[in-house]
Amino acid sequence: MNDVATTTVPVEPPATRGPVIRKLAAAEETTQERVLRKHVPAWVISGAIHVGLIAIMILMFGARTAATKTPEQIVSTSVEKEQEVPDTILTNEDQGLQSNIEATLPQLERVDKATVDAMVTSEPLGQPNAPDTDINALAMMGLPTDDRSMSGLAGLDGRARAGTGGDLGMSLGAFPGRSGSTKSQLIKEGGGSKESERAVALALAWLARQQRQDGSWVFDQGDKGEVIAATGMALLPFLAAGETHRTGKKYSRTVYAGLSYLIKNLPASGPNAGKFNGSGNMYSQAIGTLALCEAYGMTKDKGLLLSPAQAAINYIQKGQGPNGSWGYAAGSAGDTSIVGWQVQALQAARLSKDIAVDKRVIDRAISFLNLAGAGSRKSAYGYGDSVGARPGTALTAVGLLCRYYIDGWGPDNAGMAEGVDGLSKNGPLGDVATLSNLYYFYYATQVVHFYEGDKWKTWNEGSPQADKTRKGGMRDWLVNTQVKKDGPNLGSWEPEGGTIGSSCGRLGTTALAVLTLEVYYRNLPLYKRSNSNNADAK
Repeated sequence: MNDVATTTVPVEPPATRGPVIRKLAAAEETTQERVLRKHVPAWVISGAIHVGLIAIMILMFGARTAATKTPEQIVSTSVEKEQEVPDTILTNEDQGLQSNIEATLPQLERVDKATVDAMVTSEPLGQPNAPDTDINALAMMGLPTDDRSMSGLAGLDGRARAGTGGDLGMSLGAFPGRSGSTKSQLIKEGGGSKESERAVALALAWLARQQRQDGSWVFDQGDKGEVIAATGMALLPFLAAGETHRTGKKYSRTVYAGLSYLIKNLPASGPNAGKFNGSGNMYSQAIGTLALCEAYGMTKDKGLLLSPAQAAINYIQKGQGPNGSWGYAAGSAGDTSIVGWQVQALQAARLSKDIAVDKRVIDRAISFLNLAGAGSRKSAYGYGDSVGARPGTALTAVGLLCRYYIDGWGPDNAGMAEGVDGLSKNGPLGDVATLSNLYYFYYATQVVHFYEGDKWKTWNEGSPQADKTRKGGMRDWLVNTQVKKDGPNLGSWEPEGGTIGSSCGRLGTTALAVLTLEVYYRNLPLYKRSNSNNADAK
């Protein structure tokens, strides 16, 4: 035996293991040292084993706890984490807070933060006294590819097509301008302001407070029984602002409850398949359908929305009258005003690229527009035909918007240019600048916005000679007529009779007013304005 110490190495089972060789310096080692040398390794090994077992138990039970969280808990946790990131929303309903529009707009090339993809529960919503303190802009995952660069509009051949869908429930496909950097850019380029976005925020807060426990809204005067129309009309401003049921944001539950109400009242089969229960006429059918189609286009939520949206669109298509119009009752001939809502719903369906729209329905609608249009350029529109068609009327604005959506009338079209000239003479600075004419302004603002150029700038912002009491154009006029006094009507607009005020009351007036203020980003232009803007060429 030599003086070199060796390490204990077990090489065989205990029954056959040979002697352990070790150098023992017995004369130099105390009893305490021998005890420590003998037992410490065992303690260390035992401790390590227990630590490992505890770690495994934590992982197992922690994962089980996370897996059993409710959707509401998931949304709540996700929203709390997201709120740690400074938000760049332009719409802040608290007028005492400084809007950060100036800080937001130069950062248009940033990649926005991700948002939450989670279904929310359908708990009772819209309590009248619910607190509302702020609104958050819904960010997108980067800047999307414009759908207009893709070939064709899906569904025109009558077949539904599969779609890839938007990430995280955001408006990445059909309506990309409604959130994130794109929205900020469109506000800046289109002539929006921090005041107009603050007015939008106040209006959304007021609308949310009017929602009933079952998720619906009702008109406060006039057509109080048209609950489908009221619910669809109230949902549209939230969707235009980028709020969906899948974002986990402030109004996600509001939107989810409203959509759920529409879906619950939409038979999937039987003789009334696709027709909303309680829908008294095709106005209501179209407005409810428009909300479903926009919500689907923004989220691509096939499980919740695709089938109902398709069924509602099918009912609209089957309900077209013999002359290509739509009447109050399905299958009857109607007028330009009713046609306008059907075309908006059909256009939202086409933009989704998944909801099938029959091209023959579109062609027949164009035939009706030719019937209702007056003059060689069809720049003015009548009620059921061209009789009584005049420039600068609500029916003319409806007809021009329909032409834009389904007949290829861009800014360079001669009929569009002539029609916009007529609308401009009845702008917000003229004698028609009252809320009783809000139905006209809702349509005309969209038409002039898509026309762009100096006419849009004047319509939106006013001219140097503008009436100082109205502070210029449509934007500031709407901002200034909104109720700013604390109380139950804060954020709404006073109904003043006319088509909307008499029939839809404060709810309908407020919905159309805020949609008009959201024109900058609600829908992207379909056609590029040429440099020459030769309106004499088709």
